[in-house]
Amino acid sequence: MRFVLKEKLLSWGDDFHIQDDAGRDVYFVDGKAFSLRSQLSFQDLEGRELAHISRKLVALAPTFTIQRHGQVVAEVKQKLFTLARYVFTVDVPGPDDLVAEGNLLAHEYVFTRRDRRVAQVSKRWITLTDTYGVDVDEGEDPILILATAVVIDQATRKDED
Repeated sequence: MRFVLKEKLLSWGDDFHIQDDAGRDVYFVDGKAFSLRSQLSFQDLEGRELAHISRKLVALAPTFTIQRHGQVVAEVKQKLFTLARYVFTVDVPGPDDLVAEGNLLAHEYVFTRRDRRVAQVSKRWITLTDTYGVDVDEGEDPILILATAVVIDQATRKDED
């Protein structure tokens, strides 16, 4: 499945539109403006929350939780001290953890599970806003991958600013 994750240019908070490969809007990420912790609501087009993303304030490395229906489904943590690469661990319940690794300069990320590629994210440089192409392999959870791509955008943008 292919998606386009695009940050909204003028918004209060960090808002994203997510489209399918045909250009139809399928999801919306509402960044909560003025919150103490980075908080985002991943929603369907009717405004129903499908996932809630929040940043932990007390963590040494950038750490975010992704919740569904009040239950933590993933903890995304940036590894510190990597050279010219970003590395994020996506700790999910059970043995299905993911690793997202990306090139610092090219903004290209690959999600792997047990050394098998399950998704890929590519940033487009020509747009005014952060725009990413996201390819999610069949059988993978697109909401988890897309929410993690938003987390990586949030964490890496803070590093670059």
